[in-house]
Amino acid sequence: MSINGFINVLKPPGMTSHDVVSCLRRIYGTKKIGHAGTLDPAAAGVLPVAVGNATRLLEYMGNTDKRYRAEVLLGLSTDTDDDTGNILERTLFTMPPQEKITTALLGFYGDIMQTPSVYSAIKINGRKACDLARSHIDVVIPPRSIHIYELVLRQIFTDKFCIDVHCSKGTYIRSLCVDIGKSLEIPATMGFLIRTAVGSFSLADSHTLEEIANNPLQSLQGVNILLNYIPGCAVDELAIANFRQGKKIKHDGSQKDGTAVLVYNDVDFAGIGIISENGQYIAPHKVLN
Repeated sequence: MSINGFINVLKPPGMTSHDVVSCLRRIYGTKKIGHAGTLDPAAAGVLPVAVGNATRLLEYMGNTDKRYRAEVLLGLSTDTDDDTGNILERTLFTMPPQEKITTALLGFYGDIMQTPSVYSAIKINGRKACDLARSHIDVVIPPRSIHIYELVLRQIFTDKFCIDVHCSKGTYIRSLCVDIGKSLEIPATMGFLIRTAVGSFSLADSHTLEEIANNPLQSLQGVNILLNYIPGCAVDELAIANFRQGKKIKHDGSQKDGTAVLVYNDVDFAGIGIISENGQYIAPHKVLN
């Protein structure tokens, strides 16, 4: 039996995203598994995983926004920008009042420039920046534009505070914690991190690896979950058959050329098409049998 679909995995701390994929390959008995949105080994939370033909559709989740809960540790800085790294600086400080922290957080709303940590998975000439940094090779990562939709102060402790972040793709929470510390004029690094959502994949609906192993099929979601990310076009069985044969199928002109759409009906999902010829046709782009 061919198994296709998405799994909302609750990644535990201590495992890499690749470790999770390897575990799922054993559970489902297939090598055709991939993940969207890498999580750091020390982090926990939502990790969307695709199985079977659904792996061909992972690219359409690339621009999905994400949500996190993180601890901002004050009074120290590390070489990795989180509490797993070597301490570079430790400073005595007085915890700022809530109003000052809230004001600092407001300064990060909207479009901002961010420089990711050199201990990140960003590729530099085909190699991960973190691997280069661990090999003592100088790494320069240029600033990039990100968007912070929401940044909420949740709780203040003696030496740290907890924040909820809703952000665009490409946002590095470790770098955000460091930058928040700079705004407060106190060295900072990231403590605990949990990803609470990736698009419509939420923490409340996620499954542990143990739960997935106990009931693999129940953990699968159909590929129509992509309707939450890109528009869909419901068609009849003849259109689906033609689409699978590589033929263009008619469209109502309601979407502009170049738009990616899901081609499906009540019982079948044929793949991804691209709107063409002034919105009058859908050309096959990724066909799923």
